[in-house]
Amino acid sequence: MLEIRPNCENCAKPLPNNCFDAMICSFECTFCMNCVTNILFNVCPNCGGGFEKRPVRPQALFEKYPASTVKIIKQINQGEFVIKLNKYQSIKPNHR
Repeated sequence: MLEIRPNCENCAKPLPNNCFDAMICSFECTFCMNCVTNILFNVCPNCGGGFEKRPVRPQALFEKYPASTVKIIKQINQGEFVIKLNKYQSIKPNHR
């Protein structure tokens, strides 16, 4: 089950369950659409994977299965990330 993490790992923007601009990789690294599009270029800085829109948990199940309240903020290390970006940016996520 997804944690539904509460914020963008890079810019700390709040990403509550009901927002539509939360993006996740297959390891559930969570970023806002702006960071994914304009900074990360669809390359996860943690695993090198691509991103997909995070689904919204139905409100009726939210009490039984609450979202995470643990904030993870790991601002992008540009020196390390540019190496990963150069390696993966031209390769589709399903072929990385």
